[in-house]
Amino acid sequence: MSYLKASPSKLLLENIGLFSSLDIDKDVLDLACGCGRNGLFLLENEIPVVFADKDEAALAGISNKIGVNVRARHKFWRIDLEKDTESPLGGESYSAVLVFNYLHRPLLPVIQSAISKAGLIFYETFTNQQPNFGRPRNPNFLLNENELLRKFEGWEIINYFEGIKSDPQRAVASLIARKP
Repeated sequence: MSYLKASPSKLLLENIGLFSSLDIDKDVLDLACGCGRNGLFLLENEIPVVFADKDEAALAGISNKIGVNVRARHKFWRIDLEKDTESPLGGESYSAVLVFNYLHRPLLPVIQSAISKAGLIFYETFTNQQPNFGRPRNPNFLLNENELLRKFEGWEIINYFEGIKSDPQRAVASLIARKP
């Protein structure tokens, strides 16, 4: 059954096979999930997902898409990740974390800590070249050159790209890495 109205990220779509190496007893966290397109794709592939976002309406929309039987097996977590808290992810551990089109630099070490040993990070967001193509324009939401790669130094880098992507045209850095 397909829950998707929006296509999942190409990065996720092309690398779905990596999830077969993960600890199936732990969920995948779709962080700042928005409409849930990436987590819903994982759900369709029978991968347990925690959908996390501050937008209650977005989480309700995801929940409504998947129905009662499936909803009971997955979690919906309303959280404002940018509030000043010591542990915004509550000390939980995940087999993988997905972060797409979102950057809050103080959260990066917390995300790293939340990934279990040998777990994965899928991270793709805009770089400081993005204002040439549109929003966002605020430098607080834009990665500097090689910043994402540096943040995951010491991790096994599986896939890294930084540059211009098309359809739509945008400036991004994308990374898949395995925690040592």
